[in-house]
Amino acid sequence: MSKVEQRLAAAGITLPDPVAPIANYVPFVRIGDLIHISGQVSLDASGGVTGIVGQGVDLETAQRAARLCGINLIAQMRAACDGDLDRVKRVVKLGGFVQSGPDFYDIPSVVNGCSDLMVEAFGEAGRHARSAVGVYRLPRNFAVEVDAVVEIA
Repeated sequence: MSKVEQRLAAAGITLPDPVAPIANYVPFVRIGDLIHISGQVSLDASGGVTGIVGQGVDLETAQRAARLCGINLIAQMRAACDGDLDRVKRVVKLGGFVQSGPDFYDIPSVVNGCSDLMVEAFGEAGRHARSAVGVYRLPRNFAVEVDAVVEIA
């Protein structure tokens, strides 16, 4: 078990199988030492977190949704690294999208749910550049979606 997976296990996180694409795209593309990971939504075995943040989805639930996105991103990282998460050298950038109501402005705090997980899992290598954007709609009504660029060995 990798050091990263040991840290995740200590936090009570078991990585799921990577989520298959729902349309005409691939889950990740490797260019040199960079992995570009397609957006991962707030999906888990129970169906995940759907709805509009600020209208039925509160901040705490939205942060949990972003954490789910992070778990799904790490599952894709594991697949891209042939099962060895210790090959992740750096989480370079996250792009966070929050399905927000018209009066919800705390979008960066939502995406922190994913950012915090990256630092928890990868330590200093998990610190990253980031964007956090409120959007009108996300696929299948999921509350949050996050994509990533990751450097691997």
